[in-house]
Amino acid sequence: MKPAVVVDVGNTRVKWGLCSAQAVVAMAALPADDPAAWERQREQWTLPTPAVWVLAGVQPSRLEVLAEWLRQRHDHVCILRDPRQLPLTVLLEHPEKAGIDRLLDAVAANSRRRAKVPAVLIDAGSAVTIDWLDENGAFRGGAIMPGFRLMAQALHDHTALLPLIAPPSTLPSLPGTSTAAALEAGIFWAVAGGIQAVVDQLAASAVAAPDIFLTGGDASVLRPLLNRVLFWPEMTLEGIRLAVETLS
Repeated sequence: MKPAVVVDVGNTRVKWGLCSAQAVVAMAALPADDPAAWERQREQWTLPTPAVWVLAGVQPSRLEVLAEWLRQRHDHVCILRDPRQLPLTVLLEHPEKAGIDRLLDAVAANSRRRAKVPAVLIDAGSAVTIDWLDENGAFRGGAIMPGFRLMAQALHDHTALLPLIAPPSTLPSLPGTSTAAALEAGIFWAVAGGIQAVVDQLAASAVAAPDIFLTGGDASVLRPLLNRVLFWPEMTLEGIRLAVETLS
Protein backbone atom coordinates (compact mmCIF):
# COMPACT_ATOMS: atom_id res chain seq x y z
CA MET A 1 0.00 0.00 0.00
CA LYS A 2 1.33 3.43 -0.98
CA PRO A 3 0.01 6.16 1.34
CA ALA A 4 -0.54 9.79 0.41
CA VAL A 5 -0.29 10.90 4.05
CA VAL A 6 0.95 9.22 7.22
CA VAL A 7 -0.03 10.51 10.66
CA ASP A 8 1.48 10.12 14.13
CA VAL A 9 -1.11 10.97 16.81
CA GLY A 10 0.93 11.94 19.86
CA ASN A 11 0.23 13.12 23.38
CA THR A 12 0.69 16.81 22.56
CA ARG A 13 0.13 17.20 18.84
CA VAL A 14 -0.63 15.40 15.60
CA LYS A 15 2.14 15.10 13.00
CA TRP A 16 1.23 14.64 9.34
CA GLY A 17 3.71 13.47 6.73
CA LEU A 18 3.19 13.98 3.01
CA CYS A 19 4.55 10.98 1.10
CA SER A 20 6.16 10.48 -2.26
CA ALA A 21 6.76 6.98 -3.57
CA GLN A 22 10.11 6.85 -1.73
CA ALA A 23 9.94 9.06 1.38
CA VAL A 24 8.11 11.48 3.61
CA VAL A 25 8.75 14.75 1.78
CA ALA A 26 6.94 17.27 4.01
CA MET A 27 5.81 17.36 7.62
CA ALA A 28 3.23 19.42 9.52
CA ALA A 29 2.71 19.53 13.30
CA LEU A 30 -0.95 20.30 13.96
CA PRO A 31 -3.21 20.76 17.00
CA ALA A 32 -4.65 17.52 18.28
CA ASP A 33 -8.27 18.74 18.37
CA ASP A 34 -8.69 21.36 15.62
CA PRO A 35 -10.47 20.10 12.47
CA ALA A 36 -10.28 23.58 10.96
CA ALA A 37 -6.47 23.41 11.09
CA TRP A 38 -6.60 19.92 9.60
CA GLU A 39 -8.75 21.17 6.72
CA ARG A 40 -6.37 24.05 6.01
CA GLN A 41 -3.40 21.68 5.88
CA ARG A 42 -5.28 19.26 3.66
CA GLU A 43 -6.03 22.07 1.22
CA GLN A 44 -2.47 23.41 1.37
CA TRP A 45 -1.13 20.05 0.27
CA THR A 46 -3.80 19.83 -2.48
CA LEU A 47 -4.51 16.21 -1.69
CA PRO A 48 -6.68 14.17 -4.06
CA THR A 49 -10.03 12.80 -2.97
CA PRO A 50 -10.04 10.02 -2.07
CA ALA A 51 -6.52 9.75 -0.68
CA VAL A 52 -4.92 6.92 1.28
CA TRP A 53 -4.10 7.87 4.88
CA VAL A 54 -2.26 5.69 7.39
CA LEU A 55 -2.62 6.52 11.08
CA ALA A 56 -0.82 5.35 14.21
CA GLY A 57 -0.29 6.80 17.65
CA VAL A 58 -0.46 6.64 21.41
CA GLN A 59 -3.79 8.49 21.83
CA PRO A 60 -6.53 6.07 20.67
CA SER A 61 -9.48 8.43 21.18
CA ARG A 62 -7.84 11.26 19.22
CA LEU A 63 -6.82 8.80 16.54
CA GLU A 64 -10.43 7.66 16.10
CA VAL A 65 -11.68 11.26 15.87
CA LEU A 66 -9.22 11.99 13.06
CA ALA A 67 -10.02 8.72 11.31
CA GLU A 68 -13.74 9.50 11.33
CA TRP A 69 -13.08 13.03 10.06
CA LEU A 70 -11.14 11.57 7.13
CA ARG A 71 -13.78 8.95 6.37
CA GLN A 72 -16.42 11.67 6.20
CA ARG A 73 -14.30 13.21 3.44
CA HIS A 74 -14.32 9.85 1.62
CA ASP A 75 -10.63 9.15 2.19
CA HIS A 76 -9.28 5.64 2.69
CA VAL A 77 -7.98 5.12 6.24
CA CYS A 78 -5.63 2.39 7.50
CA ILE A 79 -4.68 2.25 11.19
CA LEU A 80 -1.55 0.56 12.53
CA ARG A 81 -2.27 -0.74 16.04
CA ASP A 82 -0.52 -4.06 16.49
CA PRO A 83 3.18 -5.04 16.46
CA ARG A 84 2.23 -7.94 14.20
CA GLN A 85 1.45 -5.40 11.46
CA LEU A 86 5.06 -4.21 11.46
CA PRO A 87 8.14 -5.65 9.73
CA LEU A 88 9.95 -5.86 13.07
CA THR A 89 11.05 -8.54 15.52
CA VAL A 90 9.96 -7.39 19.00
CA LEU A 91 11.75 -9.23 21.81
CA LEU A 92 9.66 -8.03 24.75
CA GLU A 93 7.67 -9.91 27.35
CA HIS A 94 4.47 -8.23 26.14
CA PRO A 95 5.02 -6.77 22.64
CA GLU A 96 1.40 -5.63 22.40
CA LYS A 97 1.92 -3.25 25.35
CA ALA A 98 4.82 -1.34 23.80
CA GLY A 99 4.00 2.11 22.47
CA ILE A 100 3.46 1.81 18.73
CA ASP A 101 5.50 4.99 18.19
CA ARG A 102 8.57 3.32 19.70
CA LEU A 103 8.19 0.35 17.37
CA LEU A 104 7.66 2.57 14.33
CA ASP A 105 10.87 4.43 15.17
CA ALA A 106 12.57 1.03 15.09
CA VAL A 107 11.11 0.19 11.68
CA ALA A 108 12.51 3.45 10.33
CA ALA A 109 15.92 3.03 11.98
CA ASN A 110 16.31 -0.43 10.48
CA SER A 111 16.17 1.19 7.05
CA ARG A 112 19.20 3.39 7.86
CA ARG A 113 21.38 1.72 10.48
CA ARG A 114 24.58 0.11 9.30
CA ALA A 115 24.53 -3.63 8.69
CA LYS A 116 25.27 -5.69 11.82
CA VAL A 117 25.47 -2.52 13.94
CA PRO A 118 23.03 -1.89 16.82
CA ALA A 119 21.15 1.36 17.22
CA VAL A 120 19.81 3.67 19.92
CA LEU A 121 16.51 5.40 19.20
CA ILE A 122 15.74 8.61 21.11
CA ASP A 123 12.27 10.11 20.85
CA ALA A 124 12.01 13.33 22.87
CA GLY A 125 8.38 14.34 23.29
CA SER A 126 5.98 14.57 26.25
CA ALA A 127 7.74 11.42 27.38
CA VAL A 128 11.30 10.62 26.34
CA THR A 129 11.99 7.09 25.14
CA ILE A 130 15.47 5.66 24.61
CA ASP A 131 15.29 2.27 22.91
CA TRP A 132 17.71 -0.39 21.72
CA LEU A 133 17.87 -2.24 18.42
CA ASP A 134 20.33 -5.11 18.44
CA GLU A 135 22.74 -5.83 15.61
CA ASN A 136 20.10 -8.00 13.92
CA GLY A 137 17.48 -5.24 13.99
CA ALA A 138 15.36 -6.70 16.79
CA PHE A 139 13.65 -4.31 19.21
CA ARG A 140 14.89 -5.01 22.75
CA GLY A 141 13.15 -2.29 24.76
CA GLY A 142 14.80 0.55 26.63
CA ALA A 143 13.96 3.36 29.05
CA ILE A 144 11.14 5.86 29.42
CA MET A 145 11.38 9.15 31.33
CA PRO A 146 9.32 12.35 31.58
CA GLY A 147 10.09 15.03 29.02
CA PHE A 148 10.33 18.77 29.53
CA ARG A 149 6.59 19.45 29.72
CA LEU A 150 5.74 16.59 32.07
CA MET A 151 8.61 17.48 34.38
CA ALA A 152 7.61 21.14 34.51
CA GLN A 153 3.96 20.24 35.15
CA ALA A 154 4.85 17.77 37.92
CA LEU A 155 7.05 20.27 39.75
CA HIS A 156 4.25 22.84 39.63
CA ASP A 157 1.45 20.43 40.58
CA HIS A 158 3.22 18.80 43.52
CA THR A 159 4.81 21.82 45.22
CA ALA A 160 3.27 24.87 46.89
CA LEU A 161 5.31 27.67 45.36
CA LEU A 162 7.07 26.56 42.20
CA PRO A 163 5.59 28.24 39.10
CA LEU A 164 4.61 26.46 35.90
CA ILE A 165 7.26 27.35 33.34
CA ALA A 166 7.37 26.89 29.59
CA PRO A 167 9.54 24.00 28.42
CA PRO A 168 13.15 25.00 27.67
CA SER A 169 13.57 26.06 24.06
CA THR A 170 17.28 26.94 24.21
CA LEU A 171 20.27 25.85 26.26
CA PRO A 172 19.69 27.37 29.75
CA SER A 173 22.46 29.23 31.53
CA LEU A 174 23.87 28.04 34.86
CA PRO A 175 23.48 28.94 37.61
CA GLY A 176 19.85 29.93 37.34
CA THR A 177 19.49 33.34 39.00
CA SER A 178 15.72 33.14 39.58
CA THR A 179 13.31 30.38 40.51
CA ALA A 180 12.08 30.13 36.93
CA ALA A 181 15.63 30.06 35.54
CA ALA A 182 16.66 27.39 38.07
CA LEU A 183 13.64 25.28 37.11
CA GLU A 184 14.43 25.64 33.42
CA ALA A 185 18.06 24.61 33.97
CA GLY A 186 17.14 21.69 36.21
CA ILE A 187 14.53 20.34 33.82
CA PHE A 188 16.77 20.70 30.79
CA TRP A 189 19.81 19.03 32.32
CA ALA A 190 17.79 16.27 33.95
CA VAL A 191 16.43 15.26 30.55
CA ALA A 192 19.66 15.80 28.58
CA GLY A 193 21.82 14.10 31.22
CA GLY A 194 19.38 11.23 31.61
CA ILE A 195 19.36 10.56 27.89
CA GLN A 196 23.15 10.58 27.63
CA ALA A 197 23.50 8.31 30.66
CA VAL A 198 21.11 5.71 29.21
CA VAL A 199 22.81 5.89 25.81
CA ASP A 200 26.21 5.34 27.44
CA GLN A 201 24.94 2.35 29.43
CA LEU A 202 23.41 0.72 26.35
CA ALA A 203 26.49 1.34 24.24
CA ALA A 204 28.82 -0.08 26.90
CA SER A 205 27.55 -3.62 26.34
CA ALA A 206 27.33 -3.40 22.53
CA VAL A 207 29.43 -5.40 20.10
CA ALA A 208 30.05 -2.19 18.12
CA ALA A 209 29.46 1.52 18.61
CA PRO A 210 25.74 1.96 17.88
CA ASP A 211 24.12 4.26 15.38
CA ILE A 212 22.10 6.87 17.32
CA PHE A 213 18.87 8.37 15.97
CA LEU A 214 17.03 11.37 17.46
CA THR A 215 13.46 12.53 16.83
CA GLY A 216 10.54 14.15 18.68
CA GLY A 217 9.17 17.60 19.39
CA ASP A 218 12.02 18.61 21.70
CA ALA A 219 14.77 16.92 19.70
CA SER A 220 16.12 20.12 18.15
CA VAL A 221 16.83 21.60 21.61
CA LEU A 222 18.66 18.49 22.79
CA ARG A 223 20.54 17.81 19.58
CA PRO A 224 23.67 19.93 20.35
CA LEU A 225 24.21 18.09 23.66
CA LEU A 226 24.16 14.53 22.34
CA ASN A 227 27.16 12.81 20.78
CA ARG A 228 27.20 11.18 17.32
CA VAL A 229 23.47 11.59 16.84
CA LEU A 230 21.55 11.55 13.55
CA PHE A 231 18.73 14.10 13.84
CA TRP A 232 15.69 12.71 12.01
CA PRO A 233 12.46 14.69 12.60
CA GLU A 234 10.45 12.43 10.27
CA MET A 235 11.59 9.15 11.80
CA THR A 236 8.24 8.00 13.25
CA LEU A 237 6.41 9.05 10.10
CA GLU A 238 8.91 7.17 7.96
CA GLY A 239 8.32 4.14 10.12
CA ILE A 240 4.60 4.35 9.38
CA ARG A 241 5.24 4.69 5.64
CA LEU A 242 7.68 1.79 5.54
CA ALA A 243 5.49 -0.43 7.69
CA VAL A 244 2.32 0.03 5.64
CA GLU A 245 4.17 -0.67 2.40
CA THR A 246 4.83 -4.21 3.65
CA LEU A 247 1.12 -4.89 4.16
CA SER A 248 -0.73 -6.64 1.36
